[in-house]
This record gives sequence, C-alpha cells and structure tokens, in this order.
Amino acid sequence: MRSGVMTRRFTVEEYHRMVEAGILGEDDRVELIEGELLEMSPISSRHAACVKRLTVLLFERGGRRFLVSIQDPIRLGERSEPVPDLALLRPRADFYASAHPGPEDVWLVIEVAETSGAYDRERKLPLYGRAGIPETWVVDLEREEVVVGRDPSPEGYRTLCIARRGETLAPLAFPDLTLSVDEILG
Repeated sequence: MRSGVMTRRFTVEEYHRMVEAGILGEDDRVELIEGELLEMSPISSRHAACVKRLTVLLFERGGRRFLVSIQDPIRLGERSEPVPDLALLRPRADFYASAHPGPEDVWLVIEVAETSGAYDRERKLPLYGRAGIPETWVVDLEREEVVVGRDPSPEGYRTLCIARRGETLAPLAFPDLTLSVDEILG
C-alpha cells in the first residue's frame, strides 16, 4: 500500500461479471492483463488492413487445419484474458462456444501494433510465453518488422527473433504455411 492508495486486481470471473452486469459493454475495447483492466488503442485503418490481409492469407493457405480467431479473447489463467488480433486455434466441433480457448488450444498468436509496439513486445509477448503459447508474432507496422517469440518458459519466450522485409516466416505448427514479411506488412 502506497500513501493509502491500493490497486485492485480483477479475476477473469469478476471481469465477466462486470460485462454481465452492464458495467462493461460487449463493444468496450478492454482486455484483462495480469488482473488489470486495460483500455485498448483504437484500431487505425492501417492496423485493420493488416489484420484483414493476414486473415485472408491464413484462410487461403491454411485450409481447414486450424481455426482463425479474429480479435477474440484467449483465457490465460485466473487474471488474464487478452484479445489478440489473430490466433490459430486447434479445431473444435463447438467452435469454442462452451468456453474461450486456453493456451493448450492455441498454436500461434499474432498481435498487430501500430502505436502499441513497445507495449506488445514488453508486456504481451512475455505474457503469452509465460502462459505456454508455443509461438507469438508481433507485427510492428511502425518499425516494419515482425518480432517472433518461440520456446515458451515461465519467464517468457526463450527465443526471440526479428523478421524484416524480404524475409519469410512460417508458424512452427505449420512449416509449409510460408508468409513473406512484405505480404504481412502490405
């Protein structure tokens, strides 16, 4: 406690109850990260275009081997439920109607960042790694690069690399699904 001020951290259940009670609306752009309720940046047209481009590329090249989740929550434990821009999920007959996917359901998370690059690299990338998600890409539109995190551990990803224009990437789970950084960035 600092100077009589306390921070209140929320659980995923409390977060969902706030939505059910109407405190938060379904369209509010917030996500729960390590117990903190954070407002997400507005989506620019450039950011939206990148998400659409990636969606088309993944659908066209991936077939029915995975589900492409677009700006949907992933539950990472009791205190985190981020909303990544894209995720490749294990197919499930109910399309996750019974519950949001957890780390065991996710092959790849993709975050697209225009103004939030530092936040996504420094806070969200390690969060996904600590949760055990096998791979995360942060598409940084400002720097024109894709930061790739692999080999998750309790501290975050053990392996980080950067792909730039002229290079290609493929998800670990689908090595035949090759994307060029130029295609991703547009």
